[in-house]
Amino acid sequence: MSIAFSTETAAKGSYRRNETACAIEVRDLSKTFNGRKVLHRISCKVPAGQFVVLLGPSGCGKSTLFRCLTRLIEPDSGTISIRGTDVTALKQAELKALRRKVGFVFQQFNLVKRFSSIDNVLAARLARVPFWRAMLCQFESQDRQLALACLDSVGLLDQAYQRADRLSGGQQQRVAIARAFAQQTDLILADEPISSLDPESSENVLNILQMAAREKGISVLCSLHQFDLAVRYADQIIALRDGQVFFEGPPSSFTPDLRRKLYRAQPT
Repeated sequence: MSIAFSTETAAKGSYRRNETACAIEVRDLSKTFNGRKVLHRISCKVPAGQFVVLLGPSGCGKSTLFRCLTRLIEPDSGTISIRGTDVTALKQAELKALRRKVGFVFQQFNLVKRFSSIDNVLAARLARVPFWRAMLCQFESQDRQLALACLDSVGLLDQAYQRADRLSGGQQQRVAIARAFAQQTDLILADEPISSLDPESSENVLNILQMAAREKGISVLCSLHQFDLAVRYADQIIALRDGQVFFEGPPSSFTPDLRRKLYRAQPT
């Protein structure tokens, strides 16, 4: 069995990036709520196998863009391509199939609190097992081995059988990341994954997501509002301001002057 996230293979640095491949491409995307233009002709790219930070102050449109990417909300206009597939043209059944191939990490972890860590990770396998097994939460040994390997990759193998509600916030978010790994996906969308975490836990989470991109080739789009962390961890930064792309490029090109302009008071 191929393990989705093996620290052994990661340590060998076996993954080689394809610098020309594109995991996500957005073109001229717009979205309006109650007459207010939240996104205005957004165009940007997420290169395959890179850790890309979607950066910007609160209210700039980051969460709306995230929801549009897999059509959790419908954009008004524009196109979204994931792995070369036009998401905006998919029918509902096709869209559900695509979502099953994308790993999601949320602000609030979205764990079943009374379930153990391993059972929460195994939830990622439900779509791949027969209906009767899913109803009874019966998984084959290879699925359990995969779940344990994913927990090991985020440093929580010793907490595999601990209830989620007995874990710290940082540990719960790492379980959520392990669940995304258990999907054996090549794309993870992480929407403000450290917003409720302390500094040490935030660093742990970002290190794991960065390692997933750099050592396993998983494309990661992670929204943040902390400039310093974005510059430290990202391969590329897409910065939004007033619902538009303010900057797109490597952290080294994000000058102090651009930072000041990004975070200056926005018009109401």
